[in-house]
Amino acid sequence: MPAAPSTPARPAEGARDRWAWVSWRSGWVLAGIAVLTAALMALHRKVPNSPGNLGSLLETFLPWLGVMIPVLAIGAVVRRSAPAALALVLPLVVWVGMFGNAVLPGKGGGSHDLRVVSHNVDAGNADHDGTVQELLAADADVVALEELDEDAKSAYQGGLDEDFEHNVTRGTVGLWSRFPISDAEDIDVGFGWTRAMRAKVKTPEGEVAVYVAHLASVRVGSEGFTADQRNRTIKLLGAQIAADPVKRVVLLGDLNGTVNDRSLAPITAGMRSAQGAAGHGFGFSWPARFPMARIDHILVRGVEPADAWVLPRTGSDHRPVAADLRLD
Repeated sequence: MPAAPSTPARPAEGARDRWAWVSWRSGWVLAGIAVLTAALMALHRKVPNSPGNLGSLLETFLPWLGVMIPVLAIGAVVRRSAPAALALVLPLVVWVGMFGNAVLPGKGGGSHDLRVVSHNVDAGNADHDGTVQELLAADADVVALEELDEDAKSAYQGGLDEDFEHNVTRGTVGLWSRFPISDAEDIDVGFGWTRAMRAKVKTPEGEVAVYVAHLASVRVGSEGFTADQRNRTIKLLGAQIAADPVKRVVLLGDLNGTVNDRSLAPITAGMRSAQGAAGHGFGFSWPARFPMARIDHILVRGVEPADAWVLPRTGSDHRPVAADLRLD
């Protein structure tokens, strides 16, 4: 007698077999972490700054929350967790919405009228000659240096003056230019000594007010993110720039904060980041060995960024930053 034909699996049973490896019971903790990561990015302004300036600390390293996405993805696969995989969409969408533009190709380029470089040369940097060579290799029109001591001033003047006809130093900051400099003055940012200056640079396309600044440092310790002195210097510098009558303004310097940090709002509210507008990537500049934050800035008002990038490492604990600007 012939064998009875086998009964084919029902479609519903086949579908269940194909998805049998997925668990709806595991990975809820991973899903919760994914939702929390998305919330921290999207609602970072709601994180209180007290105690310990936690909001500013979060905003300083905000793009790095994206590292959680591949970590959570691996966890979701290992746990075969459907909830974790679905929840992962939230931080991915938020991160791309906030920072995707920074990594898109095709930004920057085109003609420019002025190339500027800013570098915190680090008072402990003994390689003055090597630092000068990296700065000269950038072929800039204007170079701003911060954290200059007296010995460093002489070394950098000796190395840069041949290529830059005009220069002025004030306290621990200095400005070198291929174009004439006038009306150089100290800017009081509350230190008791000069760590910021303003000067006018007369380019072939017109006058530009150039600020060079090195704001107060921040500390991360047992009491949190200590930034009160820095925040006072931000307010003083921001007020000076906001009142500047010159149409074109460029701020070069180590601001010891990122553009995401709410505390920088007195400065960033009226200015654009050259890196954000025309650079590719985040342009992290500190610490030099493994940059994790962009605290060295080129900010502009009344000027169009054409390109921005980070220069190779020198003997400093910061990397130099550069930008091409259009003055039309």
